[in-house]
Amino acid sequence: MKAAFYSGSRTVTMGDSPAVQPGAGQVRIRVSHVGLCGTDLHIFHGKMDHRVKLPQVIGHEMSGVIEAVGESVDGWKPGDRVTVRPLDHCGSCPACLAGHSHICMKLKFIGIDSPGAMQGLWTVPAHTLHRLPENLSFELGALIEPLAVACHDVRLSELKAGEYAVVQGGGPIGMLIALVAKATGARVLISEVNPFRLALARELGLEAVSPLEVDLVETVTAATGGAGADVVFEVTGVAAGAEMMTKLPRTRGRIVMVAIHSQPAPVHLFQFFWRELKLIGARVYESEDFERAIALAAAGKLPLERVITRVLPLESLAEGFHEMERGGEAMKIMVRCS
Repeated sequence: MKAAFYSGSRTVTMGDSPAVQPGAGQVRIRVSHVGLCGTDLHIFHGKMDHRVKLPQVIGHEMSGVIEAVGESVDGWKPGDRVTVRPLDHCGSCPACLAGHSHICMKLKFIGIDSPGAMQGLWTVPAHTLHRLPENLSFELGALIEPLAVACHDVRLSELKAGEYAVVQGGGPIGMLIALVAKATGARVLISEVNPFRLALARELGLEAVSPLEVDLVETVTAATGGAGADVVFEVTGVAAGAEMMTKLPRTRGRIVMVAIHSQPAPVHLFQFFWRELKLIGARVYESEDFERAIALAAAGKLPLERVITRVLPLESLAEGFHEMERGGEAMKIMVRCS
């Protein structure tokens, strides 16, 4: 089987994928599809070389079929269709002992800190598996991981039916958050500057505006009768998003920090005092978020197929990264591993 290796800044090489025999508590998966995400692009740019051991197979948004099962694995057998929740926690730190293993203080992210899914055969801990139903395609199965991120973010926001939510940023995660929020029964507005993403959001039945073309504060104020948004999801990761997020919520509104802001950004802290706002950090997902994502995808009520804009063979992985760099008419790009 073939594998795509990240071999250093902006370099991908093809090689062999060894069939690693699953040990106790492990399974080996024949990988079908892998989605490309912003973290993979950061790795491709060489920005995570302090964590990635070169050369390394990366990737963590995936679907596939169990090929072999190691000892002490219950409930799984060859032929089972699965996706992987790529978190390997220590089980003994204060976060794990408090029941928050997804933000373990020694968390290892599979596909970054250890080999990932962009290969024909992949051996992983059995505790990371989630079952994919037969009616769900492998392409949509590889979308479960980012959809679980969206489910986690919406769950932590405590968004309710009838409330008004603003999603700042209409990339793959922002778009999925908006779809999950709408499925919750909320009114949703996406703020995005990319014309293709704006048009796609509208095609998916979402209200979307560009903050370059309208006054976002006035738009939200008018839509809410002067109250402001119940929830704001900050998914842009840029300073302008951090500045805007405090201008949109109502009194006692909630702001969910989804994007990674690698550099300190100005935040209008007075608004937290003045309107009694709540800021919620949301990182990755928990098991229940994967199960919610799988249920939503299997129900067929979300237009998830439209979120996938291109599927490439594994050998064209670098082409996928270059397309992500250009932006334009790209949403979720996937590679086919088998």
